[in-house]
Amino acid sequence: MKLSGTDRFKISLVIFGISIITWLLLLINPGHIMTMEHCHVSAAGPSAVSLKMLLQMNPFSSQLMGWGLMVVAMMLPKLIVPVQAIYLRSLRRYRLICSVWFVLGYLTVWMIAGVFMVGIIIGLNLLMPGSYLPALAVLTIAVVWQFSPVKQKFLNLSHNHYALRAFGWDAYRDSLEFGVKHGVWCVGSGWALMLFPMLLPEGHNPAMIVVTYLMIAEHLEHPAAKVWRIRIPLKLLKYTVARTQMKLQAMR
Repeated sequence: MKLSGTDRFKISLVIFGISIITWLLLLINPGHIMTMEHCHVSAAGPSAVSLKMLLQMNPFSSQLMGWGLMVVAMMLPKLIVPVQAIYLRSLRRYRLICSVWFVLGYLTVWMIAGVFMVGIIIGLNLLMPGSYLPALAVLTIAVVWQFSPVKQKFLNLSHNHYALRAFGWDAYRDSLEFGVKHGVWCVGSGWALMLFPMLLPEGHNPAMIVVTYLMIAEHLEHPAAKVWRIRIPLKLLKYTVARTQMKLQAMR
């Protein structure tokens, strides 16, 4: 049994639509939720006073909201395949609700991780305001993590699409559990990559675009052996180039 082309198109359209709208919000950056504001007090060095000033200028709730928007914009396209799997394995009248439960479970895990991430971001900005060193340190960790067998384990787990029960609350509970597990696998795989753009004093948006492409690309790769190796996901790039060539040929 296969999902119809119409259903696949609708799922992709809705998810990409929400992601694009969220990207627009991030570009507008209302209330500076994607940037860290500093003042002369906080730049003078870490102290209780400078921390208080930093939190007044950058409320934790606003920073966490910015983290949530970033997760929706960057991670939502990765959910197209698992949502399609839910549609394929669910009764028609349960498909939408099960998909919503799945997404809620997934986002909940990322928001819990975001509490710790935002705490790290605020702490590093207090210690080294306006410095690129924290971002470079996290980028180094992300590169090492990128080639590690542990990351490959999480990437392999993200391909697990197990059977869901078909009726009532059991179906909803299975979808929520699936979303939570998928969120754990994604956080384990991409936590360092997600943290990196948030630590940059400038250039958040270009870095987020690059990280988004990389995380989507590696999600499309097939499971592999859990060993140390250079991991460069090329499947999405090859697909993009092939589609572009086909469109150019059609235009001629």
